[in-house]
Amino acid sequence: MTVRPRVVLAPDKFKGSLAAPEVAAALATGIRRGAPAADVRCVPVADGGDGMVDAFAAAGWRRVEVRAPGPTGESSTAVYAVHGDTAVVELASAVGLVKLPGGRLDPLGASTYGLGVVVAHALDNGAREIVLGLGGSASTDGGAGLLRALGLRLLDRVGRELTAGVNGSGDVAALLRQVCSVDRAGLAPAVAQARFTLACDVDNPLLGPAGAVAVYAAQKGASARQMVELEAALSNWAAVLGKGYAEIGGAGAAGGTGFGALAVLGAQVRSGIDVVLELLEFPALVQGAALVVTGEGSLDHQSMHGKAPVGVAAAAKAAGVPVVAAVGRTLLSPGEIRAAGFAGCYPLSAIEADPARSMARASELLERIGERIAARHL
Repeated sequence: MTVRPRVVLAPDKFKGSLAAPEVAAALATGIRRGAPAADVRCVPVADGGDGMVDAFAAAGWRRVEVRAPGPTGESSTAVYAVHGDTAVVELASAVGLVKLPGGRLDPLGASTYGLGVVVAHALDNGAREIVLGLGGSASTDGGAGLLRALGLRLLDRVGRELTAGVNGSGDVAALLRQVCSVDRAGLAPAVAQARFTLACDVDNPLLGPAGAVAVYAAQKGASARQMVELEAALSNWAAVLGKGYAEIGGAGAAGGTGFGALAVLGAQVRSGIDVVLELLEFPALVQGAALVVTGEGSLDHQSMHGKAPVGVAAAAKAAGVPVVAAVGRTLLSPGEIRAAGFAGCYPLSAIEADPARSMARASELLERIGERIAARHL
């Protein structure tokens, strides 16, 4: 009996062009065209940012839709994925940059309150393992909105509850500067019963030159003056919840959402791609495979630090399976590509050099790349 070579396709999204399942589907078409006997399995992945829910839905997890406030308070639809008692909640789907009305940045007004609404929905429906994908954040509220939605009360110096700014209705910096204590009595019992994992690809602390404000706030529209205000606000927030948590790698993720989750929810920070591969049971899927194909829009030096393709390559190497990358472009040298564990790298830019045309034709080009991979590796 002829053994069909098994190929596992585990790409991340091509940002601004194709979602991860679409990337996998295009590659699968090309590989099947080039190697009709191949047994092709599509396992799209994500590294903690937008696209996590898509990846788990493609693996058969149930998609759940929830109405929740967006980053500036407007009601919108967010989604999470659930399997058994595990829920994967994607920050970007609820309160990310993509949820800003008209794409208008609001560095002081944006909040994570809607993320807490989604988490509360998952808890109310029986989830006790909550994975929070922290990426694509629009806010810098230290996770205050998330925690307020779960029942934490923020109190001023005389014990009055502070609410303005919590749910996209005011100035987050002003709110956090006024907080003097918190009341945890109102936290839902399910919060204490659940285990929270933060899936992210950054290891920034909350404060300082490598912190949430210094590194990311400008990307969210903050001016130099607003950055000073936000840093002071987060510093006070850290003094209230515990400065030790502020120093943990990942505390600065998603505008300090990591910090709030660490300090109040007892969360654990893990590499996003490691969490995804574990939940998808990826090591078992690649055992005995002939080839693994991964990829993302740009394979560059940032990819070496917690991004999906390198995580997939490490898992494939551990299973003794060769891995190649299909990417939009690469900024790495051939030596760096080999050192990262790839047996080959196939950029779309080698076929279509114009970035705009390459993005527009990504599906077609990936099919052609799939054929090339089949010809050379199967």
